[in-house]
Amino acid sequence: MNHDDLAYWSKRAADWARDYHAGLRDRPVRPDLQPGEFRARIEAPVPEQPDPIAAIFDDITTLIPDAMTHWQHPRFFAYFPANAAPASMLAEQIANAMAAQAMLWQTAPAANEMEALVIDWLRDGLGLPADFTGTIHDSATTATLSAVLTMRERALGFEGLTAGLSGQPRLRLYASAQAHSSVDKAARLSGIGQDNLVKIATRPTDPLHSMDPAALDAAIRADLAAGHHPAGVILATGGTAIGACDDLAPLIAVAKAHDLPTHVDAAWAGSAMIAPEFRKLWAGVEGAETIVFNPHKWLGAQFDAAVQFIRDPGPQIRTLGLRPDYLETQGADEVVNYNEWTIPLGRRFRALKIWVLLRAEGLSGLRARIRNHVAWAQEARDAIAALPGFQIVTEPILSLFTFRFGDDASTARLLDAVNRDGRIYLTQTTHEGRFVIRMQVGQFDCTRDDVMMAPVVLAEIAARS
Repeated sequence: MNHDDLAYWSKRAADWARDYHAGLRDRPVRPDLQPGEFRARIEAPVPEQPDPIAAIFDDITTLIPDAMTHWQHPRFFAYFPANAAPASMLAEQIANAMAAQAMLWQTAPAANEMEALVIDWLRDGLGLPADFTGTIHDSATTATLSAVLTMRERALGFEGLTAGLSGQPRLRLYASAQAHSSVDKAARLSGIGQDNLVKIATRPTDPLHSMDPAALDAAIRADLAAGHHPAGVILATGGTAIGACDDLAPLIAVAKAHDLPTHVDAAWAGSAMIAPEFRKLWAGVEGAETIVFNPHKWLGAQFDAAVQFIRDPGPQIRTLGLRPDYLETQGADEVVNYNEWTIPLGRRFRALKIWVLLRAEGLSGLRARIRNHVAWAQEARDAIAALPGFQIVTEPILSLFTFRFGDDASTARLLDAVNRDGRIYLTQTTHEGRFVIRMQVGQFDCTRDDVMMAPVVLAEIAARS
């Protein structure tokens, strides 16, 4: 295949993509497959001779779509979305064509300087103070790990990088019981250890399910009395299970009283902060050291793109940066090289899709979508609450709520039947020991009719159970 072939087949692929998206409502959101079933369809020895591109393209378009969960389906209400606005898709095609390795300023000047600009745009769009800068990671998991590694090194006087953790004091991290599993993974991979991640109970009767500031303070004091070394606090705005939002201002005040840095995980809900009326959910966020949110979730930037805002990048660069002589930029000693702000040396040109998305949609267009999603989620909640046998378990936080149908076993059977039906896609979590169904509205192209299909499907399937 040469570049002339690429030009022809790229046009064919673009036409296929248009038709694929136009026909998504006619497809089941999730395929009804068994593990290994797709592998059996494509099983073959490694090709010794090249196949015709026409045959390969035909296999791509006929075999793969029916074996995929369609994340861009307008009735995808499971997990959180991984949206891909058309403008973002276009930008990603161009970035892929250039195939830059944007590890240094000198290897991709435009990627480097555009990253700085879009960080500023997003910071201003979300109403954050001007002293925040930041970088683009692949996912919130990497951003949180970067923040936790920095917490570790600050607590150890930046000696862990060279001397290791042996013989060091026992470090402790603190997070809500509603924290995402990426926080647990960061505790594991940082060497701090999952047993040293202290999960703080949420406040009873709190509709936002915030960590209790008094309980946080008590946990830190107990660890200090035991001779442990507190390293940092991880807070949540929009937790994955039920959308829990920590009461940031008093929690950050507790952390500061103990001279501890804070990291805010707003991977999903951060996108909503482009609408000022939702910013009450993270009031006090300006006091945090670092914040992560994923434009690839609710904002419409194609996966992957996770933004970490950082008040002072110095400690993180000191933790993660490493500059051998072959990575020096001659004549530009103070140039910003974003690989020193994160874990991988290699970096994709992620800023382009965010830059194009913000220009093509504008904050006003993105705000309108998010406001619609929140309003439609409330409508769906009310319609589900009115169905016989259904119970709302957690009320909507932004566009996420949970419900159940009878006991745990009945709720699980209903969920399985709904997802096998294919018209909508939902997922589950456990809340206060009960199996519940999550519904989150946020797919980029969904309409009110798509959202209100959910109570219709639930009613039909529940009536047959």
